[in-house]
Amino acid sequence: MSYKRKLIEVNIPLTKINEASIREKSIRHGHPSTLHLWWSRKPLATCRAVLFTSLVDDPSAHPELFPTEKIQKQERDRLFRLIEDLVLWENSNNADVLEKARKEIKKYAGETLPAVLDPFAGGGSIPLEAQRLGLRAHARDLNPVAVLLNKAMMELPAKFARRPPINPDEHFDISAEWQGARGLAHDIRYYGKWMRREAQKRIGHLYPRIQLPAEYGHQEANVIAWLWARTVTCPNPACGIQAPLASKWWLSKKKGKEARVEPIIDQGCTPPRIRYTVLTGKGEPQDGTVNRRGGTCIVCGTPLPFEYIREEGKQGRMGEQLMAIVADGPTGRVYLAPTEDHIQKADVEPPYDIPDTCLPEQALGFRVQLYGMTKHKDLFTNRQLVALATFSDLVQEAREQMVRDAQRTSDRDDRDIQAYADAVATYLALAVDRLADRNSSICSWDSTRDSTRNTFARQALPMVWDFAEANPFSESTGNFLGAVDWVAEAIEISAYGVEGSVKQQDATSIVNGVTQPVISTDPPYYDNIGYADLSDFFYIWLRRSLHPIYPELFGTMLVPKAEELVATPYRFGGDKRTAQRFFEVGLGKAFQKMREVQHPDYPLTVYYAFKQGEAEEDEQGNGTVHASTGWETMLEGLIRAGFMITGTWPMRTELANRTVGHGTNALASSIVLVCRPREVNAPIASRREFLNALRRELPHALKELQSGNIAPVDLAQASIGPGIAIYSRYSKVVEADGTSLKVRTALQLINQVLDEFLTEQEGEYDPETRWAIAWYENNAMKPGLYGEAETLSKAKNTSVQAMKEAGIVEATGGKVRLLRADELPSEWNPTQAHRYSVWTIMLRLIDSLDKKGERSTSALLRQVGEQGELARDLAYHLYNLCERKGWAQEGMAFNSLVASWSEIRHLESKAPGEQIKQQSLM
Repeated sequence: MSYKRKLIEVNIPLTKINEASIREKSIRHGHPSTLHLWWSRKPLATCRAVLFTSLVDDPSAHPELFPTEKIQKQERDRLFRLIEDLVLWENSNNADVLEKARKEIKKYAGETLPAVLDPFAGGGSIPLEAQRLGLRAHARDLNPVAVLLNKAMMELPAKFARRPPINPDEHFDISAEWQGARGLAHDIRYYGKWMRREAQKRIGHLYPRIQLPAEYGHQEANVIAWLWARTVTCPNPACGIQAPLASKWWLSKKKGKEARVEPIIDQGCTPPRIRYTVLTGKGEPQDGTVNRRGGTCIVCGTPLPFEYIREEGKQGRMGEQLMAIVADGPTGRVYLAPTEDHIQKADVEPPYDIPDTCLPEQALGFRVQLYGMTKHKDLFTNRQLVALATFSDLVQEAREQMVRDAQRTSDRDDRDIQAYADAVATYLALAVDRLADRNSSICSWDSTRDSTRNTFARQALPMVWDFAEANPFSESTGNFLGAVDWVAEAIEISAYGVEGSVKQQDATSIVNGVTQPVISTDPPYYDNIGYADLSDFFYIWLRRSLHPIYPELFGTMLVPKAEELVATPYRFGGDKRTAQRFFEVGLGKAFQKMREVQHPDYPLTVYYAFKQGEAEEDEQGNGTVHASTGWETMLEGLIRAGFMITGTWPMRTELANRTVGHGTNALASSIVLVCRPREVNAPIASRREFLNALRRELPHALKELQSGNIAPVDLAQASIGPGIAIYSRYSKVVEADGTSLKVRTALQLINQVLDEFLTEQEGEYDPETRWAIAWYENNAMKPGLYGEAETLSKAKNTSVQAMKEAGIVEATGGKVRLLRADELPSEWNPTQAHRYSVWTIMLRLIDSLDKKGERSTSALLRQVGEQGELARDLAYHLYNLCERKGWAQEGMAFNSLVASWSEIRHLESKAPGEQIKQQSLM
């Protein structure tokens, strides 16, 4: 080994990094993610920690400075304390903390710091954090929207840092010291207000105010949003109404402010008509008229199957009806019935020159095409199209105004003025994009928060039946000035140190102008996210606003897709294998290019979050093992490019309550793979030698993962890292017949050893728990025959009666059934219980977490002492069992317990009093 090991290849303060990353996901104001939406953006804390620990030597690499393990640990602990400060959001621009980090990097790198390259820059978290650490950052991406975002975060703030504003506002001191990008942010806000005033003059009449009822003094108020329901004609000839398709009638569920729509059937017309009123106060609305099974006519009850609704949409016969108006009242939201004036104001012609671009015929997460929405313009109402076209066109007008103002108020040369105006216009265009995200007919109304949801609540374009049309001239969610302020605030506190370099470039191309960079990247996840198809939604408006400024970046009508690395069969005539091969070859080329240019002194770090989702029998037909085409392809590319894995870290990079994960066991972690070039004289191993090494080394790594409280949903994925680290250190692993053992087979063997490890942990449990595991595997929570239960109990050295006494089962009528957590007696004190099992403890902890939260659960954990760790390990085992059985819903409770374990332990350690002594289970 010719290189010195970096900290990330030995140990890092994983728990603190993950805590900071999780917390960061809930921070909004000023966070770079609020500049513009990007999908699966990695937390800054994670990226900052990965970069720092990749650049700083581990103390063990310098025995001349740190001769003993004790001294090395002391030095490592010192670095850990610095990292714990470095990853905090509050310290993102803390000059003292950042300078300490830079000094540590320079200690081993010297004064000439290496450059950092991310060839799949996406949302830009990695290059932005490299820049924050004082390194020359190079962001590359094929997607023009991603390129523009990286320019906005990395290039422009650094280029125009410490400059005063150019606008003619008399309320600021032009001679004052303008730190960072504050001057730039001031101009963004000023010209954003200018755009709003101009837009108000041109289209303000389309957004009328509304008169409030008598209890509000009949005063006029701004409208926040108009709430619409899509409609289709009832197919019943005796009815024929325009049937509303509303998933819900709730307007507000806030306590004391409840409001709901009441549809009223007017039988005086032929066909009947529906009018809407609003009811407030306590009460329940009627059921919606559309759900996952289809729709129902509200008048005659005729079913409206999705096949019919889709055909009506494709024939252009789907309409919409105004259900309610949300106004900004003196003390909060006011919900009002529709008025004829407001219905007519929305009935406008679309602009003649709006983008006429087509949605893909198929795309990941896209559903709207099934209902006749085949063009991007179909995602918006006509009034929304008018507004977005107006604001988009005003970007260039605002730029021209800036140039005129700067020529009057500034002594800058004309070229500099033009470049600065281009920069401000870039941010104003991003504000228009934020407006588009909150102003499409895919936006819904959130009755729990009384606000509009954005278009991309998740990385998809699903059909929305009752949608919310926000008012861009209001002062509430979805308004233009709010979008401007979010953009300005993100820029105001941006990292503005070393100027970054951003280029549109395919990751498989030659990297020009970057010599021996440190590479850290987050490559595409096989077929998880269709970035190009999704970003077209924003591209069409950015192109309209910014094409004169960035003609090369916006030279195509839509985002380039032919070279995008994503395994989507619909781009290859539905051929799954061709799509897989395209992804495999492209990613392999990208890794080969990284291998050629990567700095030899530093590791390559690769983020990957792809759930293992393909189940199949092993080669001997013995049960089910899991493999993943996504993981297989990524790892195959790395290994073929000559890399071996020297470290793996499960990072909590996803928000647990994000929409895509709601109600599912969605992955919460990315695995960061630390890679080095494999030694040219690496040995060859047989399949048996590889499997023996797995069984010898993987259990220790798995225990480390469990001690870090990695969620069970992530354990199988995380185990790939240390398992493939063993596989990749050999030049080849060979089968008995001399052929190479494939990566897919290696993944299956890793999962096999994981199953063995979790099964072996059963030996630590009491007999009742061992019986409960075996019974659960065969019956889950359903009843089984008493005789079978008794026979199994003898094998586990217990009895059904003992399990009844332990409070595990119900045994009546010749049947035995495991008790659910919510069926356990409410009163339970483990310090007074005659006998209790790990199974009981686990259920009690799950029940407490579900009903009372983490603090109460921490108190219970304090009572059960060390047995709590066994209960956590049992939750891992049961989740893995549920995964194999396909019991996704059953597994959620086990996953939730472990996912919350760090916080429960944290609260438990803070509680007063001594831990209660643990009773014996036997």
